[in-house]
Parts: sequence; structure tokens; C-alpha cells
Amino acid sequence: MREPLVLVDTSQAGVAVLTLNRPQAMSALSKALCHALCEAVHCIEADPNIRVLVVTGGGRAACRSRRNS
Repeated sequence: MREPLVLVDTSQAGVAVLTLNRPQAMSALSKALCHALCEAVHCIEADPNIRVLVVTGGGRAACRSRRNS
């Protein structure tokens, strides 16, 4: 089975974390990902309990940790 292109986590009260799930493509936008992203945002927007949306990407291109030098 194919992994979903967008993952949504609403486990924290009032917060939705939306993850672009294309780590093999460094979360690059495709037509399918854009469509899934729009659908997810519309669902999140319709939920009156969600007040914050955090968008991130899966894989190494989405974020980099900073090391103290």
C-alpha cells in the first residue's frame, strides 16, 4: 500500500501538524501533493477546535538541526 502524501496530526489540543510526506523527493511539490495538501487544509479549516496549523516536511530536507559551535 502507498504512503499518504500528507500526514495530519491533531493530537495536541488546538494544533494541527501537517507533514508533506515525500521524503524521497525532498518534499517537492507535485500535482498529487498539491491536491492532497489542499484537501487537508480544507479539512483543518473546517474544524473549529484547531487554531494553529504547523506545516513541515518529512525527511532530511524539511528541517536541519543546528549544532552549537
